[in-house]
Amino acid sequence: MDLNSILGLILGIGLIVMGILTNTDSATHAIKTLPASTLLNFYDVPSILIVIGGTVACLMIAFPISQFKKIGKHLKIIISPNKYDPSDYIAKIVEFAKKARVSGLLALEEDIENVEDPFMKSSLMMVVDSVDPEKVKQQMETELDYLEDRHSQDRALYDKGAAFAPGFGMIGTLIGLINLMKHLDDASAVGPNMAVALITTFYGSFISNMIFIPISNKLRVRHEEEMLCKMIICEGVQGIQAGENPKFIESRLSELLPRGMYTSTEGEEYDGKPAKKGKKGKK
Repeated sequence: MDLNSILGLILGIGLIVMGILTNTDSATHAIKTLPASTLLNFYDVPSILIVIGGTVACLMIAFPISQFKKIGKHLKIIISPNKYDPSDYIAKIVEFAKKARVSGLLALEEDIENVEDPFMKSSLMMVVDSVDPEKVKQQMETELDYLEDRHSQDRALYDKGAAFAPGFGMIGTLIGLINLMKHLDDASAVGPNMAVALITTFYGSFISNMIFIPISNKLRVRHEEEMLCKMIICEGVQGIQAGENPKFIESRLSELLPRGMYTSTEGEEYDGKPAKKGKKGKK
């Protein structure tokens, strides 16, 4: 479980609640704790209907139902630890490269059956089946393009939600102010209408910045982690098919990683310089 996401959510909500329940005396500057019932001041049904109802309604208009069915999967991704370890992927690629170098590509077929990553498995199978290198490269790039598009569509739901929520908060504010102006002669209506005007803005900002934006950003981080491993697979598979030296493949793949992130099978730590330079650095 990714405790960072859970702790961040608890910390964010907790600090907001603390901010609501604490007050500073203007004369003595002493911090006072307000009663828990103060939280009820921030509960307003009309504001909930306007912000949450309006945001969900707009998302339903903008996206197909299939996108909403993925929400549970997305939440699971967010709270789960990262399952893509680039160092592990490099080690696997190097292992396959060494075996192919000694015993030939056909010797990889039995080991490929034990590969868990579908992308790595299908890519290596194309190599074993003697598919043209250009077609192998094209097929892998096509799959990565599809993955990029699919993940972008998934994040779009939360990006739009982050934009819609403050918008409906502003709509609620306008509704509250309009009702307030129309009933200025009724003192009993001033408080409720002003509450709607202000609380809807609070709800919209809270939902956008505490829910939608963090989810979108975390999905983007997970996407980048996965894409890095896919790139390692692409480069490694092409190197294996070309019959490159396993040591050279290992060095080239390690350059895709940050400095000191990967240690070779011989205990050698690589600097992780940009791969496009085609150079290897050592500490």
